[in-house]
Amino acid sequence: MLQTQDLTIRFGGHVAVNAVTCSFAPGTLTAIVGPNGAGKTTYFNLISGQLKASGGRVSLGGQDLTGLSASARTRAGLGRAFQLTNLFPGLSVLENVRLAVQSTLAGPHRRGLNLWSIWSDHARLTERAHAILELVAMAQQQDAVVSSLPHGDQRKLEVALLMALEPQVYMFDEPTAGMSHDEAPVILDLIRQLKTDKTKTILLVEHKMDVVRELADRIVVLHNGSLVADGDPATVIASPVVQEAYLGVAKEAA
Repeated sequence: MLQTQDLTIRFGGHVAVNAVTCSFAPGTLTAIVGPNGAGKTTYFNLISGQLKASGGRVSLGGQDLTGLSASARTRAGLGRAFQLTNLFPGLSVLENVRLAVQSTLAGPHRRGLNLWSIWSDHARLTERAHAILELVAMAQQQDAVVSSLPHGDQRKLEVALLMALEPQVYMFDEPTAGMSHDEAPVILDLIRQLKTDKTKTILLVEHKMDVVRELADRIVVLHNGSLVADGDPATVIASPVVQEAYLGVAKEAA
């Protein structure tokens, strides 16, 4: 279980995230919503380690992650996808995924310079990378240079990299941002696929309430950096505090 306890960050006199306490259990997809400036992405950055908290704690499976770097939190089981793609643009699709797989396995350098182990590890990494590309329907593009891919395919590839890391927690920050109407369903289908694994926890920051209604098991609402609502989608969307926080946005999307 992922937990935040009184998680807080201040920028000068401004409290961007204000003592947010929340738990996220395996087998659930929680949507984190709120108006612009509510603190959603900042809260994500505090959980994943891109920002250092002014106060409070983050823990996963009983392990305190608060003092760990972003990369150490990734190794501990947090997988984060950003609003903008976070890829190696000069490498091929396959090479991107293979590097992600390699980061989760013991490499040949840990066994000494043995030609058989180098070849064996390379074959194993490539096989796993191929399997992941099949899952995200990108096997035919494995040799394409990432910078040549359309935006939608780059977002798919980023999900593939997250899958390669085999995290306990998937964190998606507006996964369909910048995607066309035709591209977005592909990413949403991948998230639905991830939801079938009930050992995983999924967090989703999303503005599109139709997406939230369809995917979320639970909605957490932030407003002015504070947690103001938490519960099942129908109840939370209909609550007066959410209607007020969205200043009519939730009603219009209903």
